[in-house]
Amino acid sequence: MTLSESAINEILAVLNEGGGADLVRQLAQFGIQELIEAEATEAIGAAAWERSPERVTHRNGHRPRTLSTKAGDLELGIPKFRRGAFFPEILEPRRRIDQAMYAVVMEVYVNGVSTRSVDALVAALGVDTGISKSEVSRICAGLDERVAAFRNRTLGHTEFPYVYLDATYVHVRDDALGQVVSRAVVIATGITINGDREILGVDIGDSEDATFWTAFLRSLKARGLAGVRLVISDAHEGLKTAIRKCFQGASWQRCRVHYARNLLANVPKGQAEFVAAAFRSIFALAAVEEILARWDEVAATLEERFPKAAASMHTAKTDVLAFTAFPPAHWRKIWSNNPLERLNKEVKRRSNVVGIFPNDKAAIRLIGAVLADQHEEWAIARRYMSDTSMAELSEPRDTDHQPQLEG
Repeated sequence: MTLSESAINEILAVLNEGGGADLVRQLAQFGIQELIEAEATEAIGAAAWERSPERVTHRNGHRPRTLSTKAGDLELGIPKFRRGAFFPEILEPRRRIDQAMYAVVMEVYVNGVSTRSVDALVAALGVDTGISKSEVSRICAGLDERVAAFRNRTLGHTEFPYVYLDATYVHVRDDALGQVVSRAVVIATGITINGDREILGVDIGDSEDATFWTAFLRSLKARGLAGVRLVISDAHEGLKTAIRKCFQGASWQRCRVHYARNLLANVPKGQAEFVAAAFRSIFALAAVEEILARWDEVAATLEERFPKAAASMHTAKTDVLAFTAFPPAHWRKIWSNNPLERLNKEVKRRSNVVGIFPNDKAAIRLIGAVLADQHEEWAIARRYMSDTSMAELSEPRDTDHQPQLEG
């Protein structure tokens, strides 16, 4: 579709007049209206007053339509047909604002801003007619529906040998208590049997206690989560208890990064770098036997000067080195929760903009939308682990050095 000569002449006339804060809005209005008319001509098979054997109907006036854009409100006319309905593809049915404005309004409302403030923001962006409360509600209802579909989708389409679990915290206003409280947002991700990454689920609760984690993990299993061979997480007692209940027979990998922080808490600050370097040297080795031996050497080195740190290493050896029973190609990706930590940082980056969520529903709306977007990006990205290395999981493995999470 192209603009008519008369429309081009009209646009040139506006340009020749110059100045005026309304220039961009007028140009946008002229252009979009002409594109609408051109699309109507194509649908009818003839231009206005044109005789043509391809004509299928006739125009019957216009109905007004306001399109809100960053250039301001555009007053358009949608052609009416004597027979049949017509709506231009350039405009989306039942949406008064364009895609860019739609995203802005949704984002602001998701952040817990009041309807009055949303209206003021939209007006500041050039939408003189504002936005109604019902329209904001419709926008967010659509987002809630998509987030709910994402959170409740089936997980039974494949197996997930590796599952990562972690939590982050957000501030939510509790009207019942009349104060702002800290709420735990728990997230699960997994690696499929083919080596792809998926976000498995997200939920929000009062705390990271065993009851909350157990309910969350059972909901994942109810949606079809199966084939779990290794669960990677920190050593939160409530989480460990829930894993033990829900994934009997699976192995547990204690995140080496979280453990390193716990280990250094038993060492004076002046010696922390020395101990950290010795601890990192364990994971620079390639053979299982060497890794196990080096762990014992480092623990023995700490025995005399830092007995608490040495005792910690003796206790945590099996948990932190659970990864050694799995394919070496996977070690760097399963010996810590770093893959999920990066995702948590993105969640925090977005939630920090909000500061305080008005309620749990608003928090899940935003965080669920962030995770759904990331899930889609992972779906089209290259595999996180190669199918060749994933095939090694079916080979016999040594479980002598793994914690079996049995009830």
